[in-house]
Amino acid sequence: VLSQNYPNPFNPSTRINYFIPEESFVSIKIYDFLGREVKTLVNETKSIGSYEIVFDASELPSGTYFYTLISENYSSTKKMILLR
Repeated sequence: VLSQNYPNPFNPSTRINYFIPEESFVSIKIYDFLGREVKTLVNETKSIGSYEIVFDASELPSGTYFYTLISENYSSTKKMILLR
């Protein structure tokens, strides 16, 4: 389960929480408004549990970004806004 980032809008960092109900390979990636991959936050097997990632966007311009969690049986995408 992928939660909405907090705070949103943010500057320059935000927290992304997610929960994995069963051990699986997990990928979390950030995309810009045009769908270009900006950063990979997670790309590994995770065990059952809740996790939190701090995403530092200090090198990115203001704008709308999307983050996607993909695992073996689940995928979700959320929108976030970076304001300078």
